[in-house]
Amino acid sequence: MNTLVWVLVGIAVYWLGVLLLNSQGLLPSYVGTQGPILTIHTQRGKKFLEWIAQPKRMWRAWGNFGLGIALVVMVGTFLLLVVQAVAVVRNPPPATAATQPQNVLVIPGVNQFLPLSVAPEILFGLLVGLVVHEGGHAIMCRVEDIEIRSMGLAALAILPIGAFVEPDEESRANADRGSQSRMFAAGVTNNFAVTLVAFLLLFGPVVGSIAVAPGAAVGGSFDGSAAKQAGIDKGDRIVAVGGEHIESNADLDAALSRTDSRTVSVTLADGEEKQLRQSLLVTGIHPESPFTSAISVSRDNTTTVTAVNDTAVHNETAFREAVADRPVVTLRTESGETVTGPVGVLATVQSDGPGADAGMPADSTVVITAIDGERVLNASDLSATTDRYETGDTVTVTAYSEGESGDYDQRDEYEVTLGEGNDGSPIVGVFPMQGYSGVTFSSFGVKLYPAGQYLDLLGGKFGDFVGGIGGPLVSFLSGILGVLLLPFASVSLGATYNFAGFVAWNSGFYTAAGGPFSFLGEWGLFLLANLLFWTGWVNLNLGFFNCIPAFPLDGGHILRASTEAVVSRLPTSQGRQLTTMVTTTIGLVMLMSLLLMVFGPQLLSG
Repeated sequence: MNTLVWVLVGIAVYWLGVLLLNSQGLLPSYVGTQGPILTIHTQRGKKFLEWIAQPKRMWRAWGNFGLGIALVVMVGTFLLLVVQAVAVVRNPPPATAATQPQNVLVIPGVNQFLPLSVAPEILFGLLVGLVVHEGGHAIMCRVEDIEIRSMGLAALAILPIGAFVEPDEESRANADRGSQSRMFAAGVTNNFAVTLVAFLLLFGPVVGSIAVAPGAAVGGSFDGSAAKQAGIDKGDRIVAVGGEHIESNADLDAALSRTDSRTVSVTLADGEEKQLRQSLLVTGIHPESPFTSAISVSRDNTTTVTAVNDTAVHNETAFREAVADRPVVTLRTESGETVTGPVGVLATVQSDGPGADAGMPADSTVVITAIDGERVLNASDLSATTDRYETGDTVTVTAYSEGESGDYDQRDEYEVTLGEGNDGSPIVGVFPMQGYSGVTFSSFGVKLYPAGQYLDLLGGKFGDFVGGIGGPLVSFLSGILGVLLLPFASVSLGATYNFAGFVAWNSGFYTAAGGPFSFLGEWGLFLLANLLFWTGWVNLNLGFFNCIPAFPLDGGHILRASTEAVVSRLPTSQGRQLTTMVTTTIGLVMLMSLLLMVFGPQLLSG
């Protein structure tokens, strides 16, 4: 059984145990039950609350400030959820890992984006969030002279999942709407304040004390690759290739391009040397590629290209040399299969672009092999070649398209007048695919981990990834967005790996730098960074979630108080009924929106 099933079985067994104890009267008087949730009540701490609530004018100013923020977030949350739900209904997205129901739960090990290794940091952030959230309610209760019946924790078995402050209902009902609204908004205000402090520390001195370790960071290796066979895999850091020092991920490709030998000596960060025998493994192929009949990239059926027109090839440099003067070639694979087709830029012709105007088949795929007789092999070659011309120049484009046989055997030349791209560069008017005729290779076989990019995002530099964002406040807010996306980077940022913090396997890609917290050492720095990362992440999500205008969340209570304030000014004797209708309608809309966002992709797609 998978982890989620075990968790559900454990909860069921635990719940039956709680019901048995409760039926026998064995639970203490201060312990209550609500379904599988235990609530632990206490009266202690009231004197401390009275003392801390003494500067009432300051707390009311803080409460008014927080109420304004909560109202803005409530409206934004409502609009965002409704718009997302409508988008799911109109154009159901494909079901992905992010839309799986178990990934809605913030439970490490159950949610596949939250590894079990960061459970302590997530739990710490949750405890901080619960304490400041409920503490805000409690303090504001005393500021507004609302009596507190009890306080306590809500727990699922030994796992704290919530805290609560239980105001005396009669006392709360006697308070004015402004007092009640400030009290309900105090929790999310404190969550947002903790988020601000956590990310200010993280973006500044903490990440400033961390640097990327020298070398190429290996996030994994392809099945059937040379790296896999040499024992190079997830978590390794390559510091030298053939005696040449490697400083970064980019250096690895550059060093390999200068290596003609098929067998390469690779040095890892721990000093171990590996002998790697390069082979041209296919790592991806486009469905429209002319070579699909003989190439597979499935996990249990990988393909390695061994020869081009009987010329042995073992890396990309050798492949380029073998096809440089041959637009149509025959590839031989390790299994002995052969397939013939043109090698060039696999591209879809833009229907309203210069290529289509010159007669290229609109909305169809072609393989472009030359521009004015100059050989082009992939998208980079195409861009570099057209950049040597000016917009308005006419060039001869040699391309292969599907003939009557269905193969790319129809060769044509087109006189194309280059158009102007969005960035002002000259274009043919096609959408190129990656690789050589849609085929991508790796002779080394490692998947590199973007350690530098993730450290920049953790330092609040998300604006640099989207073209730069002006203004310190806007830049800071965009940095928070980037951090929120990191645990789901494979979905939200199109990355290969997610980033849930510095964990055992990726911590070797980083080192302590000369920043203000470098005295903590690597272990202390990474722990502090993880705590701040997850504390800010959890508190921001707690704040947003509780701002949803639906009961029993804080946003629902604020909505009711605000609606009552508006309705009380209307000339109607049905004020209570009207208030109930408005709040119930909005609550149901929120519930439907959430359900559509969580379950819509599975139910509506396909």
